[in-house]
Amino acid sequence: MAEIVNLNRYRKDKNKAAAEAEAVNNRLLFGRKRVEKDLARKAAAKEKEDLDGKKLND
Repeated sequence: MAEIVNLNRYRKDKNKAAAEAEAVNNRLLFGRKRVEKDLARKAAAKEKEDLDGKKLND
C-alpha cells in the first residue's frame, strides 16, 4: 500500500529547501568582507581593462 503524503507539508518542505538553497547562494555572494569585495572589483576591472586593451578593432 502507498504511503500517505500530506501535500501541504510537501509544499512547505519544498519551499523551505528552495529558500535554504537561495540563502546558501546569497551567503557566497554577499557574505564577504569589504576588503574581499574591493579586491574582487579591482581584479574584475583590471581583467576588463586588459581585455579591452587587446581588442583589434574599436
